Amino acid sequence: MSTADSPKVLLINGPNLNMIGTREPHIYGSTTLIQLEDQLTQKAKQLEIALTCFQSNIEGEIITKIQQAKSNNIDVIIINPGAYTHTSIGIRDAFLSVQIPFIEIHISNVYARENFRHHSYLSDIASGILVGHGLFGYELALYRAQNIISSR
Repeated sequence: MSTADSPKVLLINGPNLNMIGTREPHIYGSTTLIQLEDQLTQKAKQLEIALTCFQSNIEGEIITKIQQAKSNNIDVIIINPGAYTHTSIGIRDAFLSVQIPFIEIHISNVYARENFRHHSYLSDIASGILVGHGLFGYELALYRAQNIISSR
């Protein structure tokens, strides 16, 4: 299958995820975002998925990327919304408007952290949620995306 024919998955990382590898390594590990994206791109190729990676600290840019996913024929979105998980009705509304299945992911176990991290504005509309699997959760999300695509 050529890349042009491959299913398309968009990976969105939200605020402060550009700092993984240096930010709280006891929680997030020492792998940088660039290293993670490289690893995931290679795994996606093995799964015959065309993966696009995007990171922003700006809520509006994330919303715009979700909205553009519709016209870019994205099949599934994987998102680690970071702190916007707990605050962004705008990101929720963007997902509702495009009707693209998405997988919510969190590196740490948010339920073992501060109480304010226990609520997500996205979980109830997500096609799947991966919490507390470390960076391996991203690879699991790729497999889940592949499952969503193949079940259509």
